[in-house]
Amino acid sequence: MIDLTIMEDRLVRAAKRAKERGIIIPTYAQMKNPSLIPDSIKEKLAKVGLWDVDPLNLFRITWKNEPVETGGGFGGVNYIEFPSSLTGTKARIIAVVGKWFPTGAHKVGAAFGCLVPRLVTGQFDPTTQKAVWPSTGNYCRGGAYDSALLGCESIAILPEGMSKERFDWLEKIAGETIKTPGSESNVKEIFDKCWELRNSGEDLMIFNQFDEFGNYMWHYEVTGRAMVEVLEQVMGPNDTFRGLTSATGSAGTIASGDFLKQAFPTSMVVASEALQCPTLLMNGFGEHRIEGIGDKHVPWVHNTKNTDMVVAIDDNAVVNISRLFNEPEGRKYLVKQGVPAEFVEKLDLLGFSGISNVLTAIKFAKYFEMGENDVVMTMLTDSMDLYQSRLKEMHEEYGAYNEVTAAADHARYLAGQDTANMLELRYPDKKRVHNLKYYTWVEQQGKTYEEIQQQWYKPDYWTGVQNQVEEIDELIVAFNERVAKL
Repeated sequence: MIDLTIMEDRLVRAAKRAKERGIIIPTYAQMKNPSLIPDSIKEKLAKVGLWDVDPLNLFRITWKNEPVETGGGFGGVNYIEFPSSLTGTKARIIAVVGKWFPTGAHKVGAAFGCLVPRLVTGQFDPTTQKAVWPSTGNYCRGGAYDSALLGCESIAILPEGMSKERFDWLEKIAGETIKTPGSESNVKEIFDKCWELRNSGEDLMIFNQFDEFGNYMWHYEVTGRAMVEVLEQVMGPNDTFRGLTSATGSAGTIASGDFLKQAFPTSMVVASEALQCPTLLMNGFGEHRIEGIGDKHVPWVHNTKNTDMVVAIDDNAVVNISRLFNEPEGRKYLVKQGVPAEFVEKLDLLGFSGISNVLTAIKFAKYFEMGENDVVMTMLTDSMDLYQSRLKEMHEEYGAYNEVTAAADHARYLAGQDTANMLELRYPDKKRVHNLKYYTWVEQQGKTYEEIQQQWYKPDYWTGVQNQVEEIDELIVAFNERVAKL
């Protein structure tokens, strides 16, 4: 459960800061249904850019932003459906699109989910405390963004091997950026830095997405519901929703699978990871290049009992497909192979983890021999806007991209996707994955043996978190009213 204990003295200061900064906090109800947002706010947003550090952009933490850079309103959920000519499977593969969030990635929602319950209860005091955002990339960007809106100091923590775009942007927004050793897979080094900061004596609060249930809740309630809306819109009477595919990462996004399973009880939740670091698949370890899916551990907020399959994706497939999808010669080749030209123009909506998620969906569809009435859902967490430096690096290292290279990458990494490196999880397999939490969270990070047992055995452990949404909305409304009276 998310602690919602009120700390009145800090709450007074937090409300005063919100008044000074002109901050109104959106409710979960408004993030799910932007038609509930007051017209006065919508009118002001007409002059605000999607990436602007403006408190009004809190109301753009939704899947339903108009897909424009500046002044957009709200509409339906942003999504795309992949043609069979690209995926090589008859199944309908659909993805919600994360590019049209502030910061260009959906992680700003997870950061909101972790920060706001602490803010509206007074547990976090933006006037005295630093907000610390440990991450493998986009989450700390979202956290630094939210912190900038509040006018509080922030510390972004991420591995030194992440893309240049992330660091360039953080230099402008975060108060401090700490680069930890290694790359995507070096999450323990991030946790070690968090302990160092805790023991430093500084007045700070660490919002660790890997164990913060606000991350789980936001994706369960907002992302999950958005996906159901898309499915209700696109599915015909003979269609069957077969499941969600998602990289595990911090286990926030995959929490949407819990919502989908409640709406479609026969559907599956398919977790993916890098083949070079097969932690869930075979208790493995390693290093890889699929930025945004930090691993070598099982996040505390991952409901492993609800995960039905694990798929490992070769990072070579991801980085080479990124060239196929974005280099001019790659796009020309795809059009020659029958992929509609208008769809090819949209392929920059897929960042590295988005490519990995779609490959997972393709393998999932092939494994179960799905047909044209089978529907698979996934998500594009960010876009290639955050990886242009990687394309430049590959261009310098491997040379110009040509039709021969495009044909090879298409044949090997896209059309050639097979059903290797996949595991349907039996009950003992799910428990094995769950048990991996012990070594990180109980032995290293101070969680209790009692709670890790509750996660597996207590029937209402996960639904208890899900049911806190209305209470948090009430606290948000009360906080906004308090601010308005100042």
